[in-house]
Amino acid sequence: MPDLFQTPLRVALASDHAGLPLKDGLKALLEQLKIAATDLGTNGPASVDYPDFAHKLAKGVAEQRFDAGILVCGTGIGMSIAANRHPEIRAALVSDPYSARMTRMHNDANVLCLGARVVGPGLAEEIVTAFFTTAFEGGRHAARVAKLNADDQGS
Repeated sequence: MPDLFQTPLRVALASDHAGLPLKDGLKALLEQLKIAATDLGTNGPASVDYPDFAHKLAKGVAEQRFDAGILVCGTGIGMSIAANRHPEIRAALVSDPYSARMTRMHNDANVLCLGARVVGPGLAEEIVTAFFTTAFEGGRHAARVAKLNADDQGS
């Protein structure tokens, strides 16, 4: 998995219709953080299916076309479930900066999921900043993260 502190960092964003305004607002923040962002949609208010966008983003991260991603839907739950179905994806649904830091430090999360109906724009910016300015600790956590992708899955 690429280091989230490499330069330039490639981040994909995607949302459903409920997450569109928050996703669009986070693009400016990523620019301020000097993070290259690619918007994978949706780009309008028409109702869309969140799994379509979660799978598109997760596939891009898993194939290393992107280093990390941000997914936004109404609650963030659907996006996180869909993204975590992909190998090498560690999507974390986060609603506070502490959890954003911890999921990077301990879980090496590579996809941040947010609920637009749960967190407002200001809190979302704090969460995104915490996520992208926190490094993975490695050490004892590296072995645990490796188990997440193990073929035997604890058998």
